[in-house]
Amino acid sequence: MTLKTSKKSNPASALSRRELISTAAAAGLAMAGARSSRGDTNPATADYIVIGSGPGGGPLACNLARAGFQVVLLEAGSPAYDPDLQVLMKVPVFFANATADPRIAWEFYVRHYSNTAQQKLDPKYYPAPQDGILYPRASTIGGCGVHNVLVMMYPSNGDWQYIIDQTGDSSYAPDKMRTIFQRMEQCRYTGPTFFPPDTAQHGFDGWQPMEMADPQTYLADSQLTEMMQVAANRFHTDFSKYAKNALDPNDYSVIQNDSEGLYSIPMSRLDGSRWGIRDRILETAAEYPNLTVLTNCLVTRVIMNGTTAVGVEYMQGPNLYRASPLSDPKAAAPQLLQIKANREVIVSAGTFNSPQILKLSGIGATSELSQFGIKTAVELPGVGMGMMDRYETSVVTQLSTPFTLFNLCAPQTPNDPCFAQFLGGSGPYATNLTAAAGLIKSNLFRPERDLLIMLAPGPFHGYFPGWQNLVVNPTQFSWLILKAHTQNSAGTVMLRSNDPRDMPLINMHYFSEGNDSTGTDLAGITNGIQLARQLNQQLGLSLSDELFPGPTVQTMVDMQNYAQNTAWGHHAACSNRMGKSTDSSAVVDSNFKVIGATNLRVVDASVFPRIPGFYPMVAIQMLSEKASDTILAGR
Repeated sequence: MTLKTSKKSNPASALSRRELISTAAAAGLAMAGARSSRGDTNPATADYIVIGSGPGGGPLACNLARAGFQVVLLEAGSPAYDPDLQVLMKVPVFFANATADPRIAWEFYVRHYSNTAQQKLDPKYYPAPQDGILYPRASTIGGCGVHNVLVMMYPSNGDWQYIIDQTGDSSYAPDKMRTIFQRMEQCRYTGPTFFPPDTAQHGFDGWQPMEMADPQTYLADSQLTEMMQVAANRFHTDFSKYAKNALDPNDYSVIQNDSEGLYSIPMSRLDGSRWGIRDRILETAAEYPNLTVLTNCLVTRVIMNGTTAVGVEYMQGPNLYRASPLSDPKAAAPQLLQIKANREVIVSAGTFNSPQILKLSGIGATSELSQFGIKTAVELPGVGMGMMDRYETSVVTQLSTPFTLFNLCAPQTPNDPCFAQFLGGSGPYATNLTAAAGLIKSNLFRPERDLLIMLAPGPFHGYFPGWQNLVVNPTQFSWLILKAHTQNSAGTVMLRSNDPRDMPLINMHYFSEGNDSTGTDLAGITNGIQLARQLNQQLGLSLSDELFPGPTVQTMVDMQNYAQNTAWGHHAACSNRMGKSTDSSAVVDSNFKVIGATNLRVVDASVFPRIPGFYPMVAIQMLSEKASDTILAGR
């Protein structure tokens, strides 16, 4: 079965709850049926083996299969066809519940500091055995595209120019990358411009639908409306455009001018339902029998013949990776299996797992590999080094009067009116709880926008066990503060052991332990806290208490200390940086080829030389599309 993506249809409007579940699972069942008809054994060879089905590997695998190649896509997580999981993964407002569901969750715990005394100042820190801060990831077809907050914001043109500066490869020119975005995008919140100049430069026929929430969902709530009006005034934006979905952050003229202002939030959505990489993979696998998707397959290493990648070794079984809360740490390792690659192996396992796989394959720094008895195949000291992330914090406030946004909702009841609205493509369940965002420069001397202030009707102050139960609360709201274009690149991903089921040791080395010697990152996020508080002061609403940072955090030093102690991130990148072959810190070249190796590439967020934009999903998918062009062109 093929999921329909026509702009002219609204199939969800006629669906019952049961039919929604059936439709969401149908493509996956069709894929499974197609595979069964070809035989139920795993293939011994493939032209291309892609490790990881997230935003890096998923689009690439689909494009290679659609070009006629035999492709095996290996996913360590489950297929997740459970009917109730389909609801969590398809209904946007349930993103937090999907993230925390143990059937698809990978729960990494990362350190922000090596200094344990400093680390313990964060109340989100969990001591041993976790020894870190919860960093949720997803393990199923589609990767983090099944549980993220659906935000689809275009990166800065400066991010593509930075790749050119680092590699000398002009194929990353911003205008060329925009054409890749247009090919991928199916914009559903505005129409095409038929008369030049088309300054918006959207795409309308691509595989990735993008929608915005019905603005009336938020505008029906008078308190939310006032909050957005205050933000619009502060960010010098015509608020009347909000109701028309005309505050578009992906308009190319906005990108080219790096225009500050208040913007609506594009989402990876089709007729109100989440639609993204997972759906693209299932659709492609059902239509193209040359794409084989193997789930519950944990890659143990890339098989190297000298410096040449010739295949992949893996284990097959559920919950093998110990980031899964369902993993049995005492279980014996299953039998090792292999697939040989006729052409190439492509590692797309993400910022944490791609460097781990490379190191287990003998690609990294000999000084680290030798500690675990791993023979070096390619000496690359940059593997797992130079990792970057955003810094995030929030100002969470108690309301005297609850929001009316959820007044009609009766979750988990047979006749929930909000679920009925969702089936029609609207209502609060079709939203990701982010009403609008201000995109600005944290100070006048910044070369590009680097601060996002997002309004969310509910509390959020980071990740910790049970966070998903607090996201929807009609009596609280948050100004979410995200510091983009960070300077700190001191994060590391190091092996814990030579057991591929073990999580690596991940340390972000925040602020005082990082390499942002000017303190730009800390100053930026502190300015964000100040700005969010100024927005609250301008509201005519009756507010109760500021819950976070709270009344004890008042001075500039207080705010800086609060940020250093409690900030978090969830967009880690750059752990296998792209660069010139002469750069000792580079891992891949501009064609995604692992430097010093043959028939081996990395395509995911780990290869960015700096973390792109505000939210990386669009940039990663664009990178995946570009990688498929590069491979198909024989480069």
